[in-house]
Amino acid sequence: MQPDIFNNKRTKRSIKIICLFAILLVAGFIISLNVGRYSIAPGDVLQTLLGEGTKKQNIVLFDLRLPRMIIAVLMGAGLAVSGAILQGISRNGLSDPGILGINSGAGLAVLLFVSFYPSNSLAPPFMMPVLALLGAGLTAAFIYLLSYKRGVGISPTRLLLTGIAVGAGLSAVSIILTLQLNPRNLEFVVTWQMGSLWGSNWKFVLALLPWIVILLPFAYWKSKELNMLSMSEQMAGGLGVSIHKERLVLMASAVGLAASSVAVGGGVGFVGLLGPHIARRLVGPQHQYMLPITAGIGALLVLAGDTIGRSFMANTEIPAGVVISLLGGPYFVYLLMRSRT
Repeated sequence: MQPDIFNNKRTKRSIKIICLFAILLVAGFIISLNVGRYSIAPGDVLQTLLGEGTKKQNIVLFDLRLPRMIIAVLMGAGLAVSGAILQGISRNGLSDPGILGINSGAGLAVLLFVSFYPSNSLAPPFMMPVLALLGAGLTAAFIYLLSYKRGVGISPTRLLLTGIAVGAGLSAVSIILTLQLNPRNLEFVVTWQMGSLWGSNWKFVLALLPWIVILLPFAYWKSKELNMLSMSEQMAGGLGVSIHKERLVLMASAVGLAASSVAVGGGVGFVGLLGPHIARRLVGPQHQYMLPITAGIGALLVLAGDTIGRSFMANTEIPAGVVISLLGGPYFVYLLMRSRT
């Protein structure tokens, strides 16, 4: 009886926390609608949403702000859950798609396409997630192969160090390619790398939405396997888990979430590190409770980072990736100092 009581209490606590983050997201959405270079009063926002705003207010809200805010929410949820999956399958609390080099692989693929794209226009929105997925997938496979040791499996420390090394190498290649770009493409790439949520129109929302809608429920469906893989490989194998198969499937879903998110929103880091850690502190390590809260935290982080970046300085926009890194960098150092691996 005790485990059932314990699970019921944890379920109720999780529901309360999910409701809290839903309220915070709605509040953040309302605030974000009102702030920016062109400030709109709350009453005018409501009138515009009801179809009674001026032409300028309609353009600012429906063509610029709303799609960007939806991308921030979708991207944050995707990156955070991607980080939770990577931490689960690697048994390493320091894992994150940015730290492990997966974001760098996605970015390099996008950069290569921009460098050699034959027309004067930028890459089509629906092509970007596919290209990013290809680059991130190849990077993840390479890191996995280098980290895997026969008879030992995946060492958390080896995975982290391999990912950092591969990510650094890919970033160096990206810098070299960036130097060869024409001014127009260079501006695009720099904006992308800084995490400025550059894809701020409805085409990019539609390009990202299917990936998030499919892969987030899939990750939740795999909560049981994630719980088992978070244990030792011997224990997971003893419980009947096909370790290598499940790990590869879950890594593919993590790569899909991260690649599609950064392809549309840019190189925002640390969301996949912060989201799972905060959620784990709130409801514990079991993924069926942790993953929904992780998604909410990630969505709130990116939305808040973008809102602060748009409103902090009057004439300059600070990229959301920079705002989040100001928090994520010190937190990563703190976790690294606490880690015993």
